[in-house]
Amino acid sequence: MTNYAARRTMMVDTQVRPSDVTKFPIIDAMLSVPREAFVPRELREAAYVGENVDLGGGRVVLEPRTLAKMLDALDIQGDELVLDIGSALGYSSAVIARMAEAVVAVEEDGAMLREAQGLLIEHGADNVILHEGPLADGAAEHGPYDVILLQGAVEHLPEGLTGQLKDGGRIACLFMEGALGAVRVGYKIDGHINWRFAFNAGAPVLPGFERHAAFTL
Repeated sequence: MTNYAARRTMMVDTQVRPSDVTKFPIIDAMLSVPREAFVPRELREAAYVGENVDLGGGRVVLEPRTLAKMLDALDIQGDELVLDIGSALGYSSAVIARMAEAVVAVEEDGAMLREAQGLLIEHGADNVILHEGPLADGAAEHGPYDVILLQGAVEHLPEGLTGQLKDGGRIACLFMEGALGAVRVGYKIDGHINWRFAFNAGAPVLPGFERHAAFTL
């Protein structure tokens, strides 16, 4: 029988801590949330490998290092409202829920959302609100948000989404340029986003966040 608790500890000790992630709330959350429960049953043996877990259709569960470093850069506080875009089966939302006051998890795949609902209830994440709809639309009716993060890459970031961020809030995005990706954290000041480079990573581009090809004659 697989000892997932031991694998979880190894994940934190070999993938998270060596990436300069030392904040206790992040370490505690990643040690506490059973990552294997939030991937399809046939992929559980791969849940703690240091890479993205492929859910099919261009969707992934971000590798532990990427998620942990995004959370570290965002520095989520216990009184903040977080928008989690592309939450899939709910792993990221379950982790964030242990740090934030509440999480709004957006997913456009209804089947994944329904499964996530059961998993989040089972694992005590009762401060997560599930929202079904296009990822790029966010969930304006529950905002504005202190923090926004995306569980996949973007080539284009819609203004309608950044408009859901409070002034003084933060957003973390993995911007893909070809095969290379850079996570940047944006700080909203006086209605404008100021971006800072955080680290390099890679993931598929989320639906609705593709760069639109320029029209040419």
